[in-house]
Amino acid sequence: MKTNFLGMIKLGLILAAFAAAACVMLAFVYSGTSEVIAQRQKTDLDAALKELFPDADKFEKIDGITSPDNTVAVEESYAAYKNGKITGAALRVSRASYNGQIKSMVGVSADGFITGVKILEHSDTPGLGANAASSSYFVDRAKGITFYGQFAGKKITDPHIVKSDVIAITASTITSRAVSASVKAAGLAVHAWLTGEDADAVTSASGEEE
Repeated sequence: MKTNFLGMIKLGLILAAFAAAACVMLAFVYSGTSEVIAQRQKTDLDAALKELFPDADKFEKIDGITSPDNTVAVEESYAAYKNGKITGAALRVSRASYNGQIKSMVGVSADGFITGVKILEHSDTPGLGANAASSSYFVDRAKGITFYGQFAGKKITDPHIVKSDVIAITASTITSRAVSASVKAAGLAVHAWLTGEDADAVTSASGEEE
């Protein structure tokens, strides 16, 4: 009986040692991968900001920008500078779409124009709503204009209404409206931040089946 008891203790100690070693290894792996992920996210963020404001020489994270549309959340905000002067701001915004949240980075110039839109994350239907982020899906093939590309150069005061001044993704009205509302909200939010004026609330359009 004593031998069995000692054997059980020995086995328990061995298992505990293996468990401790596994925990240490997992900690090292997590530490290494988290650093890689963080660096990758920073690289992607820097690239997105530079894409929206190619002439900017500095970006600075800012607080205090809120969305005028309660269906659109402002997750992060960055001011773009050139020669020490703010030339606009880029907002990471999120809104419910057909199959979950769609997250975009929207650039807005200080003079009230959309400098560009980059779709960062989505889970919408491949071949349909997913075309919002596709560089090979064109709403105007002759001019090489993608869905997200059509927003660049639009005024923040433009309607940003699908099937009016925004060309919808074929059979993906919900996704199209989600992005359009995000862009409109970002434009008004940056304008309010820069000028101190109140932004009018954006009416959330009801969606159609995707």
